[in-house]
Amino acid sequence: MPSPSVPPASRRTVLRGAALAGAAGLGATACTGGTGSKGPATPTAPVDLGAADAIPAGGAKLFREQRVVVCRSAQGEYKAFSAVCTHAGCVVDKIEDGKISCPCHGSKFDAATGKVLQGPAGAPLPSVPVKADGGKLVAGPEA
Repeated sequence: MPSPSVPPASRRTVLRGAALAGAAGLGATACTGGTGSKGPATPTAPVDLGAADAIPAGGAKLFREQRVVVCRSAQGEYKAFSAVCTHAGCVVDKIEDGKISCPCHGSKFDAATGKVLQGPAGAPLPSVPVKADGGKLVAGPEA
């Protein structure tokens, strides 16, 4: 018994498929780095973050361009974490109620510890050395 013949795809069908494949690729790029995650997840050299007192005791601040989140305990101790989500490499976008949020897939992290509070991220944010020096915050190696 002969198999039914399949007509060749029209030019329009081929072009439509190519356009959809390209759009899908752009979407994948947006999810894996389209939010500015090019470069290392943590600073490779000391980075000046400005005035140490800009972070209130018990609070945290996102330094998006430097890809660092810094928190300050009620006792005045500083901790810093990478602002690059461990799930897909997106840069986090906000801190609310002590939670760091990733805009790409909804992961949330504890601003005081970097631990995952909500997935899909499975690993905590990497810690970054930070110190207050002369009233200024410096993050990164040799900080």
